[in-house]
Amino acid sequence: MISELASTLEDQPAKGPLPGDIIVTDNLWKTYSMGDQEVHALRGVNLRIRQNEYVAIMGPSGSGKSTLMNLIGCLDSPSQGRYWLNGHDVSELNDDELARIRNKEIGFVFQTFNLLARATSLHNVELPLIYNGTPATERTARAKAVLESVNLGTRMMHKPNELSGGQRQRVAIARALVNRPSIILADEPTGNLDSKTGEEIMALFDDLHAKGNTIVLVTHEPDIAEFADRIVTIRDGVIASDHASSRRR
Repeated sequence: MISELASTLEDQPAKGPLPGDIIVTDNLWKTYSMGDQEVHALRGVNLRIRQNEYVAIMGPSGSGKSTLMNLIGCLDSPSQGRYWLNGHDVSELNDDELARIRNKEIGFVFQTFNLLARATSLHNVELPLIYNGTPATERTARAKAVLESVNLGTRMMHKPNELSGGQRQRVAIARALVNRPSIILADEPTGNLDSKTGEEIMALFDDLHAKGNTIVLVTHEPDIAEFADRIVTIRDGVIASDHASSRRR
């Protein structure tokens, strides 16, 4: 089923969102000016991701996967083409609307955790709620609940330097979840972890997906990509392949 869908989508450019789509790109280009030269990081990418899909985007360094991640995450704008996130045409949004979309629709998980060193786990998780004006009582309750959900209920008042690498990544995942986003975008989430801890984090993503979250995982590691249901491979700024992972075939 997934492989048939992937094959169909490779052959047909995405022209706009259909019911159930959460990410749609149509002829997406990103070009950087390097002196008198132009570098095409993305060259007309067409991608369609459905709600509750678990997709890995992989490719070697310089392939364009990080550029695509930045565009999907509304951290950068395309040079050409269109992008719809959960029905919103991102190209038509102003800076304030983009900031709101990033805060509400996307939960980011980074390789380097990006936690405030002097803040507790609880406060780190509360931050997105502080930015969007959630009242203090509600944001504390929601932050505590999501920390419980990633098995950190006993570590809420610990600071990052008092946590293991895996625990820090769980705090980062809790922070990504606290706004109940449409999509979790994870950039090399096991890159700074040992293999055993990495497997624990990937098991957590499995659980989140089973509960209904849409997950897009960016990685250069084939074994990590195989945790997803679908693998999209980027090479030289284009989609080289789009197929079901081996565990879903």
